[in-house]
Amino acid sequence: MLRIEKRASVCLLLAAALVLGLAVFCFRFFWNGGRWVSFAANRHLYNSKGELSVGRVLDRDGDVLSWVDEDGSRAWYANPTVRRATLHVVGDAQGKIGSGALVAFADKLSGYNLLTGAYSPLGEGNDLYLTIDAYLNYVAYNAMDGKKGAVGVYNYQTGEVLCLLSTPTYDPADPPDIQEGDPQYEGVYVNRFLSGLLTPGSVFKTVTLSAAIETLPDLFDRTFTCTGSLQVGDELVTCPVAHGEMDIYSAYTQSCNGVFAQLANELGADVLSRYTQQAGLTGSYQVSGLRTAAGSFPFDGLTPGQLGWAAVGQGSDRMNPCALMVYMGAIANGGRAAVPQLVLRTETPLGFPPSFYFSRQTERLVSSDTAQVLADMMARNVTEGYGAGRFPNMDLCAKSGTAEVGGGKSPTAWFAGFLRNEDAPYAFVVAVEEGGSGSQTAGNVAAAVLNALVNGS
Repeated sequence: MLRIEKRASVCLLLAAALVLGLAVFCFRFFWNGGRWVSFAANRHLYNSKGELSVGRVLDRDGDVLSWVDEDGSRAWYANPTVRRATLHVVGDAQGKIGSGALVAFADKLSGYNLLTGAYSPLGEGNDLYLTIDAYLNYVAYNAMDGKKGAVGVYNYQTGEVLCLLSTPTYDPADPPDIQEGDPQYEGVYVNRFLSGLLTPGSVFKTVTLSAAIETLPDLFDRTFTCTGSLQVGDELVTCPVAHGEMDIYSAYTQSCNGVFAQLANELGADVLSRYTQQAGLTGSYQVSGLRTAAGSFPFDGLTPGQLGWAAVGQGSDRMNPCALMVYMGAIANGGRAAVPQLVLRTETPLGFPPSFYFSRQTERLVSSDTAQVLADMMARNVTEGYGAGRFPNMDLCAKSGTAEVGGGKSPTAWFAGFLRNEDAPYAFVVAVEEGGSGSQTAGNVAAAVLNALVNGS
């Protein structure tokens, strides 16, 4: 009897292990089935050249950007400039652009479902509608004029990314033979908007200003004097010109390094670190499953001079363009914003939408009261510093940045902000590597894209 009981216990344990293993497998099958079936070795979905041979990629207006031709090969939009401008969101036939839809959303394009798998009696593959407007990418690509960098525009209420450009790029219909070390294609397979980390320069002063507004009660009653340089500890913090006497409004508009370095040391490293984390600049977002790079702001252990430079976006500061865009959207939206998304919808060959996408909100990145103050100050930047005439029919709030990167290179140019127009709830970011002046170079790119978006020109 004892032996029978032992055997029964062993059988029960084996049965429990089998049930548990089956449950784990079913869960993983439900959760990962689409990714499993879209593995590039699956010859039901990929041709002999390794190209995804099902599904169409379209922009938000229904322009077909990539499809499968009669011989089972990938085909592309007719205009070569549009093809280059949308490379990092559509992808390439060889799968080298990991952020492209042909790789990142292959499961959605495949038509996979739990009932019939990759085979569907309704037809082969799905139509995947992206949130981007290919024309805006086209405008952004031309405005970048061959410079490396990133451009992003999104609706901070819905999360829909209307423009996502990363340069350098190439024509996926005629891919070049890229040799290692070729400066023309340096980082071409990287989506700089999602995965790039760049020195932020003065756009980061918005975070320092946010901390000062909430921590220094006399901030708006004070005046500052800039002589062109300020000794902070063992560092000399310099400005391009002597700004003279200013209040905090003028210090922000004129982007005075000395004032913000002084404020940083009054605030301290812990406060700056906390506000940077709260702004979402050290975290990572999931953009339709694509993870953005997390920024790096090592404030701990800095000397007073180093902390001063860090507070104006220099030193070891590194920021992701997408994260900055979301922070701008949060300021515009009272402290929180929608998380960006790239997939608008998918449709079967019969027009049924098998997948639905819902916007998600960030945590609170800035208090609502501070967001209102920041927005008004950023609007003043435009009217008094950047030229509102460049942005017709727009209630624009913005901050520029000119980030020194050393090595004999020209600065990285930044321009980021948002619109307060009720019918245009858009936040944006432009980063141009070796672009020089943020307000000019990056500002001109932003003006071109926003004019196309708002005014259709």
